[in-house]
Amino acid sequence: MDIFSRYIVGWMLADRENATLATQFIDETIAKYDVPPGQLTLHADRGAPMRSKLLIELLAKLDTAKSYSRPHTSNDNPFSESAFKTLKYHPTFPRNFHGDVDGRAACSPYFDWYNEHHHHSGIALLTPADVHFVPATGHGERQPPSGGPLPGTINIPFSSTTTFTTTGGLAH
Repeated sequence: MDIFSRYIVGWMLADRENATLATQFIDETIAKYDVPPGQLTLHADRGAPMRSKLLIELLAKLDTAKSYSRPHTSNDNPFSESAFKTLKYHPTFPRNFHGDVDGRAACSPYFDWYNEHHHHSGIALLTPADVHFVPATGHGERQPPSGGPLPGTINIPFSSTTTFTTTGGLAH
């Protein structure tokens, strides 16, 4: 999630979390937007995948800064917490996924809706896409929301506590 715009830049649904999946997800998400080195800060929890040597090496290669949640604080990022609450309480979100295909079928249209049609109170009731894809028009620099991180920060809420199903699947 780009914290400035609340735009979901990437998502992954997996039945487990590990360093390989986290690294693949972050590498693909950064490449998808062709982000130049030195432009991003990745904010993450302190889980093993996010502190792994594999991911640290990728972030160094991509010249991506890292930031971690406070120790032993599961709700350290209100932007992620709000996005997950919106997801879990959306009327189309199922109580259970019956496998990967079912999970992707529920999540893909949701994230499209969230980015393109959800009018977010934290960004003046604009949609995340409205804010994320605004071209620079010479009206000054984009300013982060009050108290928020700098633009260009991606928050990847990749945590073992992010379970959405009773079938054991993890959504990231």
